[in-house]
Amino acid sequence: MGLTRERVAIFVDGGNFYRRVREAGLLKGSKFEYPALMNFLLRGRMEVDRTYYIGTVRNHDQTPKSQQMVEDQQKFLSKLQAEGFAVKRGRIVYDHKIREKGVDVQIAIDLVIGAAEDVYDTAVLVSSDTDLIPAIRYVRGKGKRVEYVGFSTHPSLGMTKESSLSVLLLPDDIRRFTMLA
Repeated sequence: MGLTRERVAIFVDGGNFYRRVREAGLLKGSKFEYPALMNFLLRGRMEVDRTYYIGTVRNHDQTPKSQQMVEDQQKFLSKLQAEGFAVKRGRIVYDHKIREKGVDVQIAIDLVIGAAEDVYDTAVLVSSDTDLIPAIRYVRGKGKRVEYVGFSTHPSLGMTKESSLSVLLLPDDIRRFTMLA
């Protein structure tokens, strides 16, 4: 009887991840190496999917600064795609507060469909967004594992409780995946 390799799908909530890294002051003058983080999270297992979810920046006020943000994001997302990521875009709403819309729903749908269609054995979820807990419960109910990847400085107790395993990144872990710009 042959050995089966654990199939892993990685789901990265880009806005959530970036916000946490920025809050910790870990990206100043550096570029983040997502492929190195993916290899760390895989731990030798077989990757079947890696998806990066992000709200799309728009030039909402027709200023040079907004246009530069649009161009920078497009360049960044093109780089991620060249590194093997599927990129799924939500939108950004510019009202009294800048907010992402539709990203959590996309992640939840992909988690659920992947479990229902037996795409993966383990979902690695790089997000501390507790809105994803109902999807996590469904996935685990289907016999799949969910690994929550968060930050030791701001762990989500709800995500830790609902997931099969928690990987809490230390500031030194984040520094290990950065290089000077």
